[in-house]
Amino acid sequence: MVVNIRKKRELVARILGVGVNRVRFEPDKLEDVADSITRDNIRSLVNSGVIWTVKPKGTSRGRAQAKRAVWKVHGKGPGSKTGKKTARTGKKEVYVKRVRSMRYHLKVLKERKDITNDIYWNLYKQVNGGHVRSLAHLRELAKEAKSR
Repeated sequence: MVVNIRKKRELVARILGVGVNRVRFEPDKLEDVADSITRDNIRSLVNSGVIWTVKPKGTSRGRAQAKRAVWKVHGKGPGSKTGKKTARTGKKEVYVKRVRSMRYHLKVLKERKDITNDIYWNLYKQVNGGHVRSLAHLRELAKEAKSR
């Protein structure tokens, strides 16, 4: 006799604090599962081993390990890298990173009321135009603009 035990599965999941798909029943004892209507009945079935949960599936590391093995064979570790850091990262990436950090810093300065809105936009345009070299330079310019 086929028994619909979807609701039982949901109840077990709620009791054990796991997802519905992790709940398993003993195929021979499905009648017992169908007859259990209280939480205590279900707990006793869990203790007797009729109901159990499976471990969640994690992300497999197999592909990553295989890739790393190839990477090591090809000698691409940190000891084999030559040239400047900028030789491996593109100019555009470096520019985008720098500009984003500067814009964020400007935003923080404006929110802290360290600079006015006029100074903010003036410095923002200077950052956009490539006038500002680094965050230190930006801080210098902000201090200078504030003192004026």
